[in-house]
Amino acid sequence: MPSQLVCRPEQDLPMAVLTVSGTLDPVTGGALGAAVRRSLAVQPSCLLLDFTRLRVGEADAVALLGAEISRAEAFPAVPIVICGASTETRAALRADPRCAGLRLVTDREAALAEDPRTTDDVRVRLRPVPEACRQVRALVAQTCTAWQRSDVTATAALVATELVANVVRHARTTMDFTLRRRDGRIVVAVRDHSRRMPRTLDPDVTDAGGRGLRLIGDLTDAWGVLPVTDGKVVWSQLTTGAAA
Repeated sequence: MPSQLVCRPEQDLPMAVLTVSGTLDPVTGGALGAAVRRSLAVQPSCLLLDFTRLRVGEADAVALLGAEISRAEAFPAVPIVICGASTETRAALRADPRCAGLRLVTDREAALAEDPRTTDDVRVRLRPVPEACRQVRALVAQTCTAWQRSDVTATAALVATELVANVVRHARTTMDFTLRRRDGRIVVAVRDHSRRMPRTLDPDVTDAGGRGLRLIGDLTDAWGVLPVTDGKVVWSQLTTGAAA
């Protein structure tokens, strides 16, 4: 009989809660990874994974779980908390260096009631029109001023404009723009509904475009792409030098 795994999202914001039940093994591991990415794509303040009804079927599945958590933790500014894991699963996760930043708790209600590390989030939905670039520049400038982070205003505005412009030119779908401040970092992210992945090009000197992602790589500490079933999130991270 084939293994079954059910990943049920209970809420998205401000904290995402994903209840996982069934058997985790190499067959069902992909479903867990897709569900985790989907929950992260809305950029919650925290992601709580409830493993109370999860059974880890094989020894290899623990390594697979560690790999999925490691990939998820690469997405910035969203801490991951696991509650209800079995004693064996908790021990395996603690022993996996890829899960060093993971928090393991036993009490789900306490985890839900706890105020996660504070974030300042600005969210807006934009249409794929050139005007969106102007709108997002103004939003970033206004927000950085409110955060007293004028030192990164120009860089954050340029990065945000490039990410939005890529959606306008290539994805051509509505987009959700998020600007987040946490722990001395500013994260700029854009979620669209195209599965076409961005590519870093190497244009000639005479080419008019194609330098956007290289520019983002030069200006930021890190950037990446979080693929989800109906699109992707392209994100970048800047260090401001001051915790928030």
